[in-house]
Amino acid sequence: MKYHERMRDLRQDNDYTQEYVAKYLGVAQNTYSQYESDKRPIPLEYIVALCDLYEVSADYLLGRVDKK
Repeated sequence: MKYHERMRDLRQDNDYTQEYVAKYLGVAQNTYSQYESDKRPIPLEYIVALCDLYEVSADYLLGRVDKK
């Protein structure tokens, strides 16, 4: 699974909207949508922030392991 798919799945599993996660990261909803659809690479600092938000490891978010 690619990281953008895992981002979407984690967001949906937590019942968050793209708007909510975008505000959490301090970006526009459209920008976050582009991260999630793999149209724009996500900066490392946002990966770290998403790991904190979802309480998962970076390896999990990046699709390197399947265990949260």
